[in-house]
Amino acid sequence: MNGEAGDSRAHRMEHLLQQALRPTQLQIQDDSAAHAGHRSAGGRGHFRVRIVSDRFAGLTALQRHRLVNEALAPLWDSELHAVSVTALTIDELDK
Repeated sequence: MNGEAGDSRAHRMEHLLQQALRPTQLQIQDDSAAHAGHRSAGGRGHFRVRIVSDRFAGLTALQRHRLVNEALAPLWDSELHAVSVTALTIDELDK
């Protein structure tokens, strides 16, 4: 996979997450190169997401991760293999 493919995946991820969760902060890091040769990935990417959104208020970590995974649902079958998620509210960010 070249850098362009990872960049376009990250842009599609960003678009989906912005639409669904309206984050105040969003960082997406492509970690796919660290998993080169990972057979089960089948060319799909590994990413790290750090997202801050008021939508996470009152939700458990599992519920937050589910929201992120649901937002990324269109990409799971063809473009994503693994996504590590850090999901915070603005209040948690300030602590």
